[in-house]
Amino acid sequence: MDSLDHQLIALLRENARLSVAQLAVQLKVSRATVQNRIDRLTARRVLLGFTVRTAAEAAAHRVRAMMTIAVEGDRADAILKQLRGYPEVRALHTTNGRWDIVAELGTDSLETFDAALRSIRTIKGIANTETSLLLSTHKV
Repeated sequence: MDSLDHQLIALLRENARLSVAQLAVQLKVSRATVQNRIDRLTARRVLLGFTVRTAAEAAAHRVRAMMTIAVEGDRADAILKQLRGYPEVRALHTTNGRWDIVAELGTDSLETFDAALRSIRTIKGIANTETSLLLSTHKV
């Protein structure tokens, strides 16, 4: 990927509804160049799709956080299985270092967030957790 690919991806992240012609004008290249790059990035699975976010979806998960989890022994698979059952868990990542799992959480209120935290912390095999609320998000 070169600088033009990165600029194209940044524009699509900002507004995936921009036409190829609009992208070409902003990037100062031909429409064919933009279309070829989108096709190549899609074929290489750099671009996995284009999506829509509704206001209702954003409001439904306005309390967001990252929870880091330390696991006792070899309980990671069992803990991951249990975490998948929580509707508040939006994504799960295994990591190395101090923390074994990072859970992305999203709820519609602080009350449901608190209840989810208290419940998750009781899962057998979780040694320790640390949670940080996400205050703002910045596009890359």
